[in-house]
Amino acid sequence: MTMSDKFGPYQKLLKRAHQIALVSTACETLNWDLETSMPSKALDFRAEQLAHFGGMKHRSFTAKSTGEWISACEQHGFETDSLEAANVREWRRLYGRATKIPPSLVEKFERTRAHARAAWREARKKSEFKIFRPYFEKLVDLNRRRADSWGFAETPYDALLAEFEPGARTAQVKTLFAELRTELVPLLTAASERSAAIPKDILQGNYPIATQQRLNHKIAEAIGFDFQAGRIDTTTHPFCTTLGPFDNRLTTRYNEQDFTQSLYGILHEVGHGLYEQGLPAEHFGTPLGTAASLGLHESQSRLWENHVGRDPAFWDRWHPVACDHFPELKRLTPPQLAAAVNRVSPSFIRVEADQVTYDLHIIVRFEIEVRLIQGELAVRDVPGFWNEEFEKMLGLKVTDDSQGCLQDIHWSLGDMGYFPTYTLGNLNAAQLMHQAKLDDPNLNKDLAAGKYDSLLKWLRDKVHRHGLRYLPQDLIQQTTGKPTGVANHVDYLRQKFAAV
Repeated sequence: MTMSDKFGPYQKLLKRAHQIALVSTACETLNWDLETSMPSKALDFRAEQLAHFGGMKHRSFTAKSTGEWISACEQHGFETDSLEAANVREWRRLYGRATKIPPSLVEKFERTRAHARAAWREARKKSEFKIFRPYFEKLVDLNRRRADSWGFAETPYDALLAEFEPGARTAQVKTLFAELRTELVPLLTAASERSAAIPKDILQGNYPIATQQRLNHKIAEAIGFDFQAGRIDTTTHPFCTTLGPFDNRLTTRYNEQDFTQSLYGILHEVGHGLYEQGLPAEHFGTPLGTAASLGLHESQSRLWENHVGRDPAFWDRWHPVACDHFPELKRLTPPQLAAAVNRVSPSFIRVEADQVTYDLHIIVRFEIEVRLIQGELAVRDVPGFWNEEFEKMLGLKVTDDSQGCLQDIHWSLGDMGYFPTYTLGNLNAAQLMHQAKLDDPNLNKDLAAGKYDSLLKWLRDKVHRHGLRYLPQDLIQQTTGKPTGVANHVDYLRQKFAAV
């Protein structure tokens, strides 16, 4: 019997965490249904459901008794590096944030973002920002109120960033992004020149959706995704969500002229799904059963999507299978197919961006978010500011809001502070992959042979199984020997896209 088995307040916290997890996963199920199959006339009631359950979760966690049990556990003195101490540390941090937010604000936020998603989908379809604008204005205001309630060291954006990346600061992210941008600009020129000989439409063809789905399923399963504990559906914007310890949902969208759009969407979301499926199920609902951060989560998706899925060795292995599904691909050799999916050229859509330009997309969004939250940019001016900054950063003139500021779902979810984690994920992915190859000299050979279990086992051991036992930067430090930085990511991009 462990200390936690004997200590009543800790057991009460575990019970409450389980009860909150039941409500949280019910909310996630409602959100998943909203995105995949809910009839449009159900929106008002669905918004009320989400607001109600959001308030219920908040009231349960912020109850006075929760705080008393946390204090009792702190006084009890679990060993510093114990599992119990990690849960208590995170419960204290989360309780401290949650108790600063009134339930009425939680409910209003949930209600507003449910309606905002529907408005965003309509606005994106019609490419009319004005449809989404009033909802976005409400969400920006609500996020400012949340930031003010939480408190912050230097900028209100710090408080929002902490929701997704505990311990991160806006100033640190700005420094990393400035260093990365300096490296990417000359690299983009060299990589674009190398890609100039690859026709833009080289992959254009006829790829029936049903056949794409079969290929995507086959590759996802080979990489390690457990379809007895997950599934794939279709949405406007690809995402991954967890509805329970053995219920992980992936989504993607399809282009019948280019099968790689759905495939790489799935490889990205499978990375998220593998992380969720690798978290310890026995700790579901507690910090120990929760991913360390979005920057770690995105590292998993970017690692499988790019370091594995866009490596030439991937297409040496999967070219024959792809040709079985789409015979017209026989016109391309494996190196040609690999070159096509690694073609570097500035483009409008983030989720379809090449590896060199991807982070520039994120920097644009990050700078907009910081200005919005600090009151330096009005929502009405977002399309114009976006278009100007995008042209400066990527040299493309945006003429369509659906290809510009309306392309991503995140702002309609109220997720201000999320976007930086994509680039933090790229940086973490490069460091983790670099370390994995140092730890396992046979890793490249295994991946080339389509044996993905060795990499997955390494990630499960170094990242997944820990949940939130360690803060994200502590986990990266202990796994790779250094904090998150740009060096490995830039070296990887140079070697892949600019090496002579």
